[in-house]
Formats: sequence, C-alpha cells, structure tokens
Amino acid sequence: MQQFNCFFCGPRDQSEFTYLREAATIPALDAGVAAWQKFVYERDNPCGAHAEWWQHNHGCRQVLEIMRHTQTHEVVGVHPARSAQGTP
Repeated sequence: MQQFNCFFCGPRDQSEFTYLREAATIPALDAGVAAWQKFVYERDNPCGAHAEWWQHNHGCRQVLEIMRHTQTHEVVGVHPARSAQGTP
C-alpha cells in the first residue's frame, strides 16, 4: 500500500484517498464542444512523473495534486490542488 503525505494531515495510507483524475487545465465554460470532449475523454498515458488529483476522503477532505511516477508508483510531490492551475 502506498503512503501519501497529506499537505494538511501528514502521512496517510492510500486507502484514505480517492483518485479523481489527471491534473489538467479545465476548459472555460464557454469553450467549444471539442475542448470539452478532449477534457472529458482523452487522457495522457505518460511513462514517468504524472500529476493527478486525489481527494483525502477519510481525513481533511481536501483535494491534493500528487505527482506520482507511473512505473514505480513513487510519490514525487504533494501539493494542495487549490494552488494549482485548473483546480477541480
């Protein structure tokens, strides 16, 4: 089981968190259909570090941006999603 170092609560087990989606900029509300289709259905599949949004459901309930390596699952960094661009 992975350990995530919650920015607000400290180190916690991955089972306390829920994966939301990759950290991507949300299109403007008046963006065209193509922009929204890309946001909803197309996902990056990188080999290496990848930013994701996770919610700490069994703790502070905050959304965190977790930078995780997709091959090793090593957590490279954790930041509050509020400070990130395109916050959920």
